[in-house]
Amino acid sequence: MQDYIDQRLKKIIKKIIQNNEAKSLLIAISGGQDSICLIKLIEKIKEEILYNKIEYIYIDHQWKKNSRIQIEHIIKYCKKLKINLSIYQIKKITLSENIARRYRYHTLINHAIIYRYKTIITAHTKTDKLETFIYNLIRGTGIEGIKGLNLYRKVNSKISILRPLIYENRLKINFFCRKWFLPIWSDTTNYNYHIIRNRIRHEIFPYIKKYLNKNFEKNIINFLYNFHYDNEYIKQQAFKIYLKIKHNKYIAIKTDCIKKQHIALQVKILQLFIYHNFYIIITKKLLFNLIVNVYNIDDCKYIYYKNIIFCINDQWIYIKIKY
Repeated sequence: MQDYIDQRLKKIIKKIIQNNEAKSLLIAISGGQDSICLIKLIEKIKEEILYNKIEYIYIDHQWKKNSRIQIEHIIKYCKKLKINLSIYQIKKITLSENIARRYRYHTLINHAIIYRYKTIITAHTKTDKLETFIYNLIRGTGIEGIKGLNLYRKVNSKISILRPLIYENRLKINFFCRKWFLPIWSDTTNYNYHIIRNRIRHEIFPYIKKYLNKNFEKNIINFLYNFHYDNEYIKQQAFKIYLKIKHNKYIAIKTDCIKKQHIALQVKILQLFIYHNFYIIITKKLLFNLIVNVYNIDDCKYIYYKNIIFCINDQWIYIKIKY
């Protein structure tokens, strides 16, 4: 299994680097088993991949009283391996998982921009993918949230996020760490049940597997992979239609062409139309109002959203800005 994971990681990283000419790698780590495993794998294959520079980055949310001791543990391990490590400490402490996640990714992306890294690598596993799906489902999410974590994602035209361990579950990673006698830090926050993900991991997953379906994890993963490809196809079609129906000069799209599309494409086209021009993620209420009014045009309709006015007539959906 050790050789199998080695070969898979090599193949994934080599392919991403070749396709995107990303030869500078920024690797996000913690002291947990997934990160320690990732460090070991990267260091093992480092000589076989083409790269300009590799750096590890650790972000401390100060959730634990002993966070300083954990940082010292990581520093010692990185010094032993003679690898570059940057450490950031989030001064504004929050127990909100969403806010903490935003802080973390904001820090990672900022560091990548400043030091010109093209690829950010994280140690997310298949188990993280499942937990993210359940977590997003519970708090209410759209199609993009259901997809959860994927192997590869573009942040912008220059930076990508790569998750090479996303096909492996935590049991395999744990075996991997034991086989290599890796110095895993036992994180007490993983047992804090005020954090929703911990309840999902330690209570919901075991319950479903024991009493409902022991293959629950496998079935959800298959669903997510199938759903990902279906959604990507719809997005691709919506993008093609949007380019055909948008006005060449003004912020507008053809009403008639929207009406002819399936509801799934209507949603995607309108989302793309607004995000492309204003970088706004459309709300469900606004989306519903736009679609309903496309079908009920007696005269020009006006829908107000903050300082934006959506004007709908029998020819165009266009935008006015209220100053």
